Amino acid sequence: MSESTHQNEPFPCRECQAGMMRLHHVTYFTWLDEEVITVPNFPAWVCDVCGRREYDEKAVNWLSTLLNPDAGHSTSPKRRGGKRPPTKHDSTGVTSEQ
Repeated sequence: MSESTHQNEPFPCRECQAGMMRLHHVTYFTWLDEEVITVPNFPAWVCDVCGRREYDEKAVNWLSTLLNPDAGHSTSPKRRGGKRPPTKHDSTGVTSEQ
């Protein structure tokens, strides 16, 4: 998208070269596993001649984050086996690891 999209100004359509892409709010459809998800009032740039749609990049990224099944889960690796191996004491009282 061009720099003008940040200012909500129309810009030429890359598909038909005749129309102007204008900001509208449409219903966005996407799949989540085997379910169709619909999002009303989703920002999209729509050509006034050919109807081509370009969805707002920030809004798509935001929606992807919301629909991500790992959202809210820690991304750091989990520690495994938090226990240390048993130690042996010799007759001198010195601890040695196995």
